[in-house]
Amino acid sequence: MNKISIAPSILSADFGILKEEIRAVETAGADLIHVDVMDGHFVPSITIGPLVVKGARKATKLPLDVHLMISEPEKYIDDFAKAGSDIITFHIESCNDPKAIIAKIKSFGLKAGASIKPRTDIKALDGILGDLDMVLVMTVEPGFAGQSFIKEALPKIRNLRKIYKKDIEVDGGINKDTSKLAIEAGANILVAGTSVFGADDYKKAIDDLRIGG
Repeated sequence: MNKISIAPSILSADFGILKEEIRAVETAGADLIHVDVMDGHFVPSITIGPLVVKGARKATKLPLDVHLMISEPEKYIDDFAKAGSDIITFHIESCNDPKAIIAKIKSFGLKAGASIKPRTDIKALDGILGDLDMVLVMTVEPGFAGQSFIKEALPKIRNLRKIYKKDIEVDGGINKDTSKLAIEAGANILVAGTSVFGADDYKKAIDDLRIGG
């Protein structure tokens, strides 16, 4: 996993000019566009739904990396798939039948990811790792942007990398300092919101993350 990919999270973008923001990070060298979907149930906050994904699809050719922080994700796979998602990631803590959700995502020809919270053991992924295209390790508690990176998640990334050779994504508190820690632990896709969209120079911010500071 030599290539480090950067996935700016539009949760931190200016939604008044969302199309321009997405195109700006694409031009600046982003590899994916990360879309944080929250339902006010699985997590306290409410963010966006399939209509915003549909709009983002029109704004970019980059893969749309859709992170469902919602209860009963199986009910909404169809909507997000048809809206233009390329990767759909659900939380292992939010479902009873992850294999069925993975199969449903893949039935649309999309990549399937599973996410775990900072304190969820990687053993929760037993039995499905071989079916997944990506694992997302949260490095903050899901639900709010702008939180501090939880370093206790790093051993989990290291242990996961020992047994999992596909994409490992990290999400939460990623900046030019913590990106280095995540990369060293074995992550190869970094989600970053504030550290990209809050920067004056998007290209420099993305480049700094990619090289780990």
